[in-house]
Amino acid sequence: MILPAAFFPLGREGPLYNLDAAEATRDHSRLLRHLRQEHPLDVFMLQRAIVPVLAALMSFCPVFAHSDALPPPTAPLEQDHPLVGRIFQSSDNMEITPSRLADLAAARDFVLLGEKHDNPDHHSLQAWMIGALTAHGTRPAVAMEMLDADQAESLSSYLRQHPHDASGLGAAVRWSARGWPDWSIYAPIADAALRAGLPIVPADLTQAERRIVSREGIPALPAPVRRRLQASPVFDERQAASLAQELRDSHCGRVSDAALPRMADVQWARDAHMASVLLDNAFSGAVLIAGAGHVRRDRGVPWHLQQRALGRSIAAVAFVEVEASKPNVTDYARAAQFDFVWFTARVDNLDPCARFRQRP
Repeated sequence: MILPAAFFPLGREGPLYNLDAAEATRDHSRLLRHLRQEHPLDVFMLQRAIVPVLAALMSFCPVFAHSDALPPPTAPLEQDHPLVGRIFQSSDNMEITPSRLADLAAARDFVLLGEKHDNPDHHSLQAWMIGALTAHGTRPAVAMEMLDADQAESLSSYLRQHPHDASGLGAAVRWSARGWPDWSIYAPIADAALRAGLPIVPADLTQAERRIVSREGIPALPAPVRRRLQASPVFDERQAASLAQELRDSHCGRVSDAALPRMADVQWARDAHMASVLLDNAFSGAVLIAGAGHVRRDRGVPWHLQQRALGRSIAAVAFVEVEASKPNVTDYARAAQFDFVWFTARVDNLDPCARFRQRP
């Protein structure tokens, strides 16, 4: 396959020498559009061949200067818990260091970093991981669950004007209107990406698409969106039952049986779409920033990737708040859902279901 010469600028003013996030995002999009339109069957062969070439070329680019020093914990509760700050490999509960985790993750095609949305420590550690990956010479796209295609134009416009400034990005994409925790705790992630010249990519279905699925089901989606999602298989009975129970639990048992199928459809569709976004950026690798439920290997985004991209390697990392009554890694059954678990302090001890139990 021969790529257009425009993708390989030779002068020192080209994107490979003056790389910023806006240029990186634009170049990602141009290359992917060309590949899908002109050479759809050769994409994965190209990806395997081009990564070493890109790595060599990117060695001329300014790389984010990464420090091995970890950010200090700021979540106020359980900072003295014996597991805080420790990382375990779930396959054998072996403890590993942050630098070892970075080494392992840098060798994977996709790195998924699962969070509890309101814990600032999770976001500072996600930012640290992005810095660690780029220090290894990787140039992944950074895909965020919190952004969708409706925000892509605002995102690109902001990055063109402020390619190295994450502080105003939240306002530019109307972050607060989407119901996420304050942009200030997510800004370190964007800052790490922008300083390294990495593209930031919207990862979620649009709000309109999610509403269609929740009200009418996946068949009601526009055909192009539906076809992308249907590249993933449907869940088997065990996976469907597991998801249904998680939805009941996360909604404090207040979900009717009639509502569960559509809610499950939304979760499946969002994860399938996020997998598509990562695959769109597979030639350079991709990092996903998402809630921990989306990065579980048994039925989250990693599962969709495994079904659709055989041979691709994945690191699913979950940042997990410790619990006072659980001092050992073996006390956390959910750890088995991920490849690696990184324990952190807690933001609060609020019971999200308490307000429902107080109602008559």
